[in-house]
Amino acid sequence: MSDPKKLYIKTYGCQMNVYDSERMAEAMGASGYVTTDTAEDADMILLNTCHIREKAAEKVYSELGRLKPLKDARPDLKIGVAGCVAQAEGEEIMRRQPLVDLVVGPQSYHRLPAMEAAVAGGARALDTEFPEEDKFDRLAARPKARRGPTAFLTVQEGCDKFCAFCVVPYTRGAEVSRPADRVLTEARGLVERGVREITLLGQNVNAYHGAGAGGDWTLARLIRALAEIDRLERIRFTTSHPNDMGDDLIAAHGDCDKLMPYLHLPVQSGSDRVLKAMNRKHTAGDYLRLIERIRAVRPDILLSGDFIVGFPGETEDDFQDTLRLVQQVRYGQCYSFKYSPRPGTPAAERSFVDADTASDRLARLQELLTRQQREIQNAMVGRTVKVLFEKAGRMPGQMVGKSEYLHAVHVTGSGAAAGDILPVRIVESGPNSLAGVPATA
Repeated sequence: MSDPKKLYIKTYGCQMNVYDSERMAEAMGASGYVTTDTAEDADMILLNTCHIREKAAEKVYSELGRLKPLKDARPDLKIGVAGCVAQAEGEEIMRRQPLVDLVVGPQSYHRLPAMEAAVAGGARALDTEFPEEDKFDRLAARPKARRGPTAFLTVQEGCDKFCAFCVVPYTRGAEVSRPADRVLTEARGLVERGVREITLLGQNVNAYHGAGAGGDWTLARLIRALAEIDRLERIRFTTSHPNDMGDDLIAAHGDCDKLMPYLHLPVQSGSDRVLKAMNRKHTAGDYLRLIERIRAVRPDILLSGDFIVGFPGETEDDFQDTLRLVQQVRYGQCYSFKYSPRPGTPAAERSFVDADTASDRLARLQELLTRQQREIQNAMVGRTVKVLFEKAGRMPGQMVGKSEYLHAVHVTGSGAAAGDILPVRIVESGPNSLAGVPATA
């Protein structure tokens, strides 16, 4: 019997790409591939790309350049590019990089086996269509062995918001939500394989409107149905848009025990003028009132957000509005970036803020955000939290897991195994994690 073919996937960007990579591996498993952790061992290499970060396409071409010696040494090695850069620049990738055998967009992963077969026959394959058939139906999960205690589960893709800076509507398409029963079936399968925490994913996940009993379900209704699954102990979701935080989803944060007290809710700017230019369709005041409502039902919730500084036309007064908003909200975690243009988006055609000015603003914003994060983490010392342990730590007898608030927590001497949820008293706050002891100690 011949050895199985080996597949190496390098994943860039968001959690949805992590989920997609798992599903691509499952799809290729049906064609006889097993995954490997090293490109050098692979018979097929897939780069699952992200178009959100700065210079995304350049990074892909740089990685392809590093793979060229492997291809030169083994001409039968298949190299593919997947994900949002593939969707946006598929034909250009094929033209510019002859070593690429196939390019596949995010909606066509179920076609990978057929594309691989075409490549094996000597063709090059490109598929960046938005097919009518549901890729999730075609990518039905194959039975697999027990897995770790946490998992991602995509429930929604695409976005209809058309923020001026964002390429997602062009690379992932319009908003599409998976039917509720299919999400519940996949969730039950994950729990049967050992998962105790599921993070629901979507480019705009709180716009979820999947078909269910009695009509379309909201995300809140889906969460409440998931909460009824035995042995599923924790539910999270990301990423959300402020305009889709409905009353029922806010209420769920107060009365659904399995929904964790952590919310990633990007605002992008604290300036109403910049928000209008971004086409966000909300004001800073709208956002702050929304935060007040959420905290009214869950006072201890930890908030995370996204900010873009140096957006075209942003003034120092606009930036000061952002700093004021951050001071009012107090974020426990945050992601902040200098604006970088995405070809094809409206903002890419506008005049940019000077690079040095944007860098200075980013440094000032990140100093404030880091100070807030440290203050919130330091305030955890002395508190008891529940930790879902995920893996062994670096020290003997140490286990690492996450608190309800998504803080990484290191605990020594707990006797815990991966998948256990135990009370832990926090005794120390580090730069990016907490240390604790069993609460009974």
